[in-house]
Formats: sequence, C-alpha cells, structure tokens
Amino acid sequence: MADTPNPAATSFPAPTVSLPLGVGILRTYSGALICLEIVFGGLVWILIASTNVSVPLLQGWPMFVSLTMFICSSTYLALFILGLADRINTDWNFVDMFYHFIALLCYFGAFLLEATVSSASAYINSTACIRRPRGNIITFLDYREYNINVAAAIFAFIVTICYGCSMFMGFRRWRK
Repeated sequence: MADTPNPAATSFPAPTVSLPLGVGILRTYSGALICLEIVFGGLVWILIASTNVSVPLLQGWPMFVSLTMFICSSTYLALFILGLADRINTDWNFVDMFYHFIALLCYFGAFLLEATVSSASAYINSTACIRRPRGNIITFLDYREYNINVAAAIFAFIVTICYGCSMFMGFRRWRK
C-alpha cells in the first residue's frame, strides 16, 4: 500500500499578498495612505483628548474610533514591514479591503459626531454654548476648545478620505 499524502495538509492555499513586504510597502500608494491614516488619525486622537471632552455622548465615539484605528493601522503596517503577512495564510487583498471598509464607516460616523459638536454651538460673549437638546444641561466651550473641535472634525474628514481611497485600491487589488 502506497503512502498517500494527507489531503487536508495540501488544501490550504498560499497567502495572497499583492502589496510588497518589508520597507517597500512605504513606496506604494497604499503604504503612503496607511502612513497618512496613522498620522492624521493620531492627530484626531490628540486633538479630542486635549479638550475637556465637554460633550461625552458626542465625543466618545470619535475618541474610541481614532484610538482603535490608530492601533489597528499601526499593527497592520507593522505586519507588512516586518514581513509577517506571508506567514499568515489568508487573502490579504480581501482583508485589506474589508478592514478599510469598516474603518471608513467608523471614521465617517466619528467625523459626523465631531462636526456636530462644532456646528451645534452658538457664541455668547466669546463662549460657544451648545444648546441642544432643549431643556438639558448647557455645555460651554471656550474659544480654544471650539477651535480644537473644528480642527479634529477637519482631520477626521481627511482620515475618512484616506480610508476611502485605501478601500478603493484594496477593492481593485481584490477583484484582480
């Protein structure tokens, strides 16, 4: 009787990686976008954390998303820089597209909430007062905190665009 190879051991496909491994990923558009996502996402995180988080119901989600996506994007980039992506048997093109799609949805919501904090205020004696919803506690933002929230909303929008471009490029790689 001849020894037949175990079919289960030979049925796993090799990992599908279209992006270069090592430092070469930084020379691609996808690598550059991931770096921008990390830098601008870190700025959103720092800007929100530097305020008093005066409206925790609206600013909690942007803080969570910016911190979580900062860590996830840094880990994702580290997987490619260290060359660990070819050791994990998965379709990295699909993982890339799916990750950036989820990040796009989360950051779009974070951008909307952070923009709401900035747009819901009215100035009274150079102090921004958030008056909505009526009958609840009025939150006061000084001019500095108002400007920081506007900057955080702008950077959240930039990160949303970066994640959208990364998702589009990941989708094109996945469909090939």
